[in-house]
Amino acid sequence: MMKKGFFFHIIFPILLVLIINPLFARGKEDIDVPAEDVEYALSAKDVEETKALEPKYKLKKPSGRPLPLRENWGYVMAGREDEYSSEIPLTDVCYFGAEIGTYGSLVNVPARSKLKTGHSRCHLVVVCDSRSLTHFILEPDYNLRNQLLKDIVKAAAPYDGVQIDFELVPVRDRKNFITFLGDLRYMLGKNKWFSVCVPARFRLLSEDVYPYEEIARYCDRVFVMAYDEHWSGSKPGAIANVEWCKKVAEYAKKTIPERKLIMGLPLYGRTWASETTAGAWYFSGANRIMTEHGVEEVEYEDEIPTFKYTAQVEVTGYFNDISSVLAIGRAYQEMGIQKMGFWRIGMEDPELWNWVKINR
Repeated sequence: MMKKGFFFHIIFPILLVLIINPLFARGKEDIDVPAEDVEYALSAKDVEETKALEPKYKLKKPSGRPLPLRENWGYVMAGREDEYSSEIPLTDVCYFGAEIGTYGSLVNVPARSKLKTGHSRCHLVVVCDSRSLTHFILEPDYNLRNQLLKDIVKAAAPYDGVQIDFELVPVRDRKNFITFLGDLRYMLGKNKWFSVCVPARFRLLSEDVYPYEEIARYCDRVFVMAYDEHWSGSKPGAIANVEWCKKVAEYAKKTIPERKLIMGLPLYGRTWASETTAGAWYFSGANRIMTEHGVEEVEYEDEIPTFKYTAQVEVTGYFNDISSVLAIGRAYQEMGIQKMGFWRIGMEDPELWNWVKINR
């Protein structure tokens, strides 16, 4: 008969590891992403089939001269390097990106060797997509911050620069975020470019976590993400309307030195549906929607009731083509802004790059 101590001290820990390990091994794949925020990409087969179709719609053809830029920044996603070409007129490539792992360390650092950027500079983008994790890595008392700073500096060795894209900084960590940027700037040294992403603003907010003027003191470039005027949870509308972009740029020009300012432009689109059909329901709610949609039969599969109905859903979409991107870019140009960036490479009509030129 097996001794009780042997089981709990030897066998039980082994079983525990075998059960728990698969739950954590998949990393970010385990995170649920809302359906409306999933980025949909076409496979090679889908692209070929799409080319074979004749669209009934017509897009506005661009006119005028190409957009002249002193700096043109573009983002490339790790795992989608094939969407990038060194022929694209970019001065700076942002490789997206390294992440902050479960325990506050730097993980998933893209291999610089996977991107052949030619004469373009290449920047390592570091992201943190958790509000609580952002707090723990910024708070000095948790002893994660200093090691993370060292990890970033080490990972930056083969790159021309580092970009910080922390979009979920809690208000309480405002000061810690600013000092984190200052510490990283110092540790990177003068030979590395340092840039920071900030959300769109019309003015300085109360207890603003992203004070443009203050952040600009610590970096070479400030990338203003002037998009998501309308988002998945808002009413349908443009990702970035020209007039809205001009308001964002007006504030940015007042608070960020001209040499440091980069205005971001969106290349993506978004759709909204008039009715959300997926969800979890109360018993009363399930009965209500079945009644509203005229469900006549409920079947039982292994004693579990199931039903089906067909719903008519109206979908509204807003996206960006060459004309809309040029309209925003030319509005910035008229305001004297000569440095712009695009989120992201692969989402655009490839013809766009015939309408952008670099004035070095």
